[in-house]
Amino acid sequence: MESGDLKIFQAVAREGNITKAAASLGYVQSNVTARIRQLESELNTPLFYRLSRGVALTSAGSNLLKYADQITRLLDEAVKSTQFSEEPSGALRIGSSETTAAVHLPGIMLDYHRRYPNVKLSLITGHRADLVRALNEYELDGAFISGPLDYPDFDEIRAFDEELVLISEPTEAALRDLLTKPLLFFGKGCYHRKRLEQWLHEENVGPMNIMEFGTLEAIMGGVAAGLGISLLTRSSVKDWVDAGKLQAFQIPKRYRSSKVHFVFRRDLFRTSAFNHFIEPFEKTE
Repeated sequence: MESGDLKIFQAVAREGNITKAAASLGYVQSNVTARIRQLESELNTPLFYRLSRGVALTSAGSNLLKYADQITRLLDEAVKSTQFSEEPSGALRIGSSETTAAVHLPGIMLDYHRRYPNVKLSLITGHRADLVRALNEYELDGAFISGPLDYPDFDEIRAFDEELVLISEPTEAALRDLLTKPLLFFGKGCYHRKRLEQWLHEENVGPMNIMEFGTLEAIMGGVAAGLGISLLTRSSVKDWVDAGKLQAFQIPKRYRSSKVHFVFRRDLFRTSAFNHFIEPFEKTE
């Protein structure tokens, strides 16, 4: 079994289709088909069910995929270790919530790119649960995540301190009267949503009508239009509040603070590019 066979196997498993896998690898379909058959013959077990519109992993294939992912990751790290240099280069994949990405990261990313132009820097935004999954599956080198995170496989560095505020459309209403309005948030797994739900539960407010939105701009636009309320960082809504589009309310102190950490796997191979990225945050700890 060769590493090239495992990469072909991973591509077919990922695409669920041999033709698409061949295209993604730049191979001809017959070559991919032959390599999969050879791998199945070597292991003496079928790895895929052949379906009318593609393929699906057998139980043996699912088991092999777990090991294939680990093996190819370790091989990639082995290559990185031989190419390690003090001059940062290569790929660096950073994750973040949309809120943190919009407020804090443009300047950080720009400064890093100017200092280390040979690094292929990418920023992927997502909800908290999506970022944790991506870290677990080695799809990200690190991610900015709000709130406490109790994962034994992760390390974290404190990055930013934020203040959470409740926002509504400009109004004369009292804060208590706003709490019965619909809640506008990202999908489940949003840390700010969890904090507001805890507060409303403490205030015996319910049932909660939650509207889910895909972007920060959509949430603020919905709140400004009077659809409901939300809980966001003061820094992310400042421009809208200053422009008179939103009104921000201070919330109880125990729910007000939000700490953002830069989180990464403990077993991550820390390249020079990675070390230089986290250096400013380590100095402020």
